[in-house]
Amino acid sequence: MSLLRITSSAHSSASSRLWRLGIFLLLSLPDSKGKAIWTAHLNITFQVGNRLISELGESGVFGNHSPLERASGVVVLPEGWNQNACNPMTNFSRPGQADPWLALIERGGCTFTRKINVAAEKGANGVIIYNYPGTGNKVFPMSHQGTENIVAVMIGNLKGMELLHLIQKGVYVKIIIEVGRMHMPWLSHYVMSLFTFLTATMAYLFLYCAWRPRGPNSSTRRRRQLKADVRKAIGKLQLRVLQEGDKELEPDEDNCVVCFDVYKPQDVVRILTCKHIFHKACIDPWLLAHRTCPMCKCDILQT
Repeated sequence: MSLLRITSSAHSSASSRLWRLGIFLLLSLPDSKGKAIWTAHLNITFQVGNRLISELGESGVFGNHSPLERASGVVVLPEGWNQNACNPMTNFSRPGQADPWLALIERGGCTFTRKINVAAEKGANGVIIYNYPGTGNKVFPMSHQGTENIVAVMIGNLKGMELLHLIQKGVYVKIIIEVGRMHMPWLSHYVMSLFTFLTATMAYLFLYCAWRPRGPNSSTRRRRQLKADVRKAIGKLQLRVLQEGDKELEPDEDNCVVCFDVYKPQDVVRILTCKHIFHKACIDPWLLAHRTCPMCKCDILQT
């Protein structure tokens, strides 16, 4: 009986946890309006000596509020020692007035919106912001509301420093920004959540099938047989209906020790093999539960 209770309790607990897990995973999924991340292909061209070097790589990501379109131009730095372009008076070493140019700006010091607007007011065709030192080539989609329709992308610190050093050495660097691929991080989360839920479901079903009781075990069968034997023995015990003049109705006689009530005429009593009597309605449930006389502990199955 104990094993069955433990098994049943374990299945119930596992089922409850599984449902809670499923609800949690469903609630944790983002809505259909989750932002997609668009990568940026940077076609970088510069000349070293007589060699024209060209690099093409998926080096950055578009900002959340950037138009997804092509932008190109010569790469220009903010003038002065500070490369974060937070000061509205920041100037850029622009090429000829007719040539389009892209601002290369260091992250930090102020908001992305401010940096981009400073460059846009100076006539930049697009803005490239490189990440903090120590972040390698890690990038993320910037938030920059209020920057009109200027293309803005983020690149990693390593790539940004490489471009910075080239330009500081006087190398003419040109970049063409192309729209890359779309990534949906929430979709990966959805797939992993679904996989976790299905795995948990399969594990639960496997364990349930493995541990589910196939039928009554020997202890269950013994209990059922014992209960049947007790009922049969109770049915064989003598019954009487008390009448006026019976000694059980005399004031000095014992009461029914199960309900502690006195015996009255027309009461139906059960007489056990040990000769003790009790109300039938009182002793029958007692015997089903205990099997013995409440007074002398005589076992009705052993007499």
